[in-house]
Amino acid sequence: MLTMLLVGAVVVGIGEYRQQSVTGSTSRQEASTPQVGEMPENMRRPSPSARPAETEPAARPPVDGTQMIDIAEAGPGDFIVSAPSAPPEHDPGIGELTYTVEIEVGLPFDPAATADAVDGILDDVRGWPGAAEREFHPVADAGELRILVATPGTTDQLCSPLETNGEVSCRNGELVVLNARRWAFGTEDYQDTVPEYRTYLVNHEVGHAIGYAHVQCSGPGEPAPVMQQQTYGLDGCRRNAWPTVA
Repeated sequence: MLTMLLVGAVVVGIGEYRQQSVTGSTSRQEASTPQVGEMPENMRRPSPSARPAETEPAARPPVDGTQMIDIAEAGPGDFIVSAPSAPPEHDPGIGELTYTVEIEVGLPFDPAATADAVDGILDDVRGWPGAAEREFHPVADAGELRILVATPGTTDQLCSPLETNGEVSCRNGELVVLNARRWAFGTEDYQDTVPEYRTYLVNHEVGHAIGYAHVQCSGPGEPAPVMQQQTYGLDGCRRNAWPTVA
């Protein structure tokens, strides 16, 4: 039996965000706004032949210590769309939200593997299919939602006017922008389990896209609601990546 964690109210305006500095590996908030600004032309659709911007990469060890990962501070703003690894079993149905998974050119993430990870999260009954009875349908192009893994600089551009400051992620209209720095390294509370943090990140930002706002820790020792801003800390809650818990 699945029990839904408190995930908050419907978003009606620009998501709340904190301006003060915080401890750990982030310095601002995960943010969300329902408006879509005019995107620069080179950020609209993929251009795989584009070369990454000439920036000094931020080399940091991944949390598992197995290899070094370089995340450039800024990229070209062009994205590689990863087609679903397996054709969907049916065409999108009524109420299903279609989406693409896209990786900024030059980032060290395999597009197909990244798309498979996102697809698995959005198809899991512990996620929004179980918590909100929402279904998601991956497509190769023209999705209603674009899930982008982007360099910190591109994240800041696509999330504007929200302040992501090169450190956090956002949802901005049809865009779910996942900061590559967070995708690679997680946060202090998730340093031993980056895949779990990625699950939280997808569920949190997609949660904004389907209408949920931020909420607080529900009490010391309780599982953190997925719509809590866990990137900033757990505030006494236990980490949790899913809208529901068993």
